[in-house]
Parts: sequence; C-alpha cells; structure tokens
Amino acid sequence: MPKINLSHFEATMLFALFTSAVLGVVTKKTDKERLHYGLTSFGWFAATVFGLGWLMFLGHR
Repeated sequence: MPKINLSHFEATMLFALFTSAVLGVVTKKTDKERLHYGLTSFGWFAATVFGLGWLMFLGHR
C-alpha cells in the first residue's frame, strides 16, 4: 500500500472538507441546505486556518 505524504496545510484542508461534508449531511434536511451549509462551514474552516497561520507567522517573527 503506497504511503500518502501530506503537508500540514493539505491535511488541514482535507480535514475541513470531510468535516464540512459530514456537518452538512447530518444537520440539514434538504440537499440545497446541505450544500450551502457544507460550503459555508468549509469557508469558515479555511478562513480560520489562514487567520491562525498569519497569527503564528507574526508571533514568531
């Protein structure tokens, strides 16, 4: 079985993608609501990752 080497960023985005998909599926009733909620939560995950990344970058200078 081949080993997958992901960077920290790639692993975080993959986690955000799967978590957003699960949250959308289990919390909403219609497909439109699920898609909207999944995309919105993925956007918030990504924004949080970038924001925390910048804070760490500025804090370690």
